[in-house]
Amino acid sequence: MDARLDILAVPSAGRALKDLPLPTRTRELVELRVSQINGCAVCVDMHTKEAAAAGETALRLNLVTAWREATVFTEAERAALEFAEQGTRVADAGTGVGDEVWANAAGHYDEEQLAALTLLVSFMNAVNRMNIITQRPAGDYVAGQFH
Repeated sequence: MDARLDILAVPSAGRALKDLPLPTRTRELVELRVSQINGCAVCVDMHTKEAAAAGETALRLNLVTAWREATVFTEAERAALEFAEQGTRVADAGTGVGDEVWANAAGHYDEEQLAALTLLVSFMNAVNRMNIITQRPAGDYVAGQFH
């Protein structure tokens, strides 16, 4: 399968996200979860490999899809994952990130980090859709490719 358009040829926006004031592991978990929900294979490939390269364990990566029932995530990571899900499932939830979820995230992250989390979830949703529309194939990403 060939991509219709190589949007990854301009990765500067993604590189800028690496400087967001969020823990690297949290950022990678959020990027992975948003991509799983949206069915973006190329981003699942990328963020699984980037998370592993950052020291994430196979166990935690495998449990991201079932994070609510998994005991391997911190309360802060769980708050970020819930935030990411509600920010991604806007059509399902109807309201986006609810007050309770926002308050829970705010209990773990300061205002700058909440802004970063909001930007990250929004950006990942946009990139996922671009990759799906352009039919970018997955599997050949190498960790660190865009750093």
